[in-house]
Amino acid sequence: MSHALRYAVNCSILFTELPLLERPAAARRAGFGAVEFWWPFAEAVPSDTDADAFVTAIEDAGVQLAGLNFFAGDMPGGDRGLVSWPKRSGEFRDNIDATIGIGERLGCPAFNALYGNRVDDQTAADQDELAVENLGLAARAAARIGGTVLIEPVSGADRYPLRTAADALAVIDRVQAAYDVPNVGLLADLYHLAVNGDDVDRVIAGHADRIAHVQIADAPGRNEPGTGSLPLDRQLADLENQGYAGWVGLEYKPSTTTDESFGWLPRERRPATA
Repeated sequence: MSHALRYAVNCSILFTELPLLERPAAARRAGFGAVEFWWPFAEAVPSDTDADAFVTAIEDAGVQLAGLNFFAGDMPGGDRGLVSWPKRSGEFRDNIDATIGIGERLGCPAFNALYGNRVDDQTAADQDELAVENLGLAARAAARIGGTVLIEPVSGADRYPLRTAADALAVIDRVQAAYDVPNVGLLADLYHLAVNGDDVDRVIAGHADRIAHVQIADAPGRNEPGTGSLPLDRQLADLENQGYAGWVGLEYKPSTTTDESFGWLPRERRPATA
């Protein structure tokens, strides 16, 4: 392995053999010191009991929460965020404090705000204007705890408008210009970018300083590294050489059991400290 970047297990897509609250401890048993999650609740504002149970599961496992998504709607049903969705914008705004509150309790540094699909009853321009406003609010809330809001290009969702790094960076530029918030960065999922036809090497060479979080899966298939043809190890080394020192989220679908899918990664490379 040609880099020293640290890995975090995405416990929303890995360890799905287990109940959600058991997954942080499973990641720890597998040798990892950090995890990340999509929004782990069915609603935008969980009950205090549910939020406390999630926080306790992370703390008891002894792992770092490296990343947390804002509420994104019904992901299995096709939703990809509420940021630009006028009818559900209020839910996103209600979710901001809930997300940042959990992040503050767990020392989480990064919060992924999925942009949202295009909707038929609004113009793209109106959706984009709303997104800038909502992302500005989220960034100001995250700044209170030293956190960063992430903007992610996504594949496999035809109505999701951010497909390339350039698409996401344009949104980031608009938010920073409107709200003077430096804590908005690119989530570079090397799988999504590659599948969407982006030039990943060019993104790394030209924009590494704007990448605030990285995720990986191999392609085709979105399975663990080594099952496809993406040059992930070399690209991670390039990112490190360009100055990136953040987390690498393992956001892949295991081709076998979760534990067996970690065979590509030596156990000594799994802790939160390189």
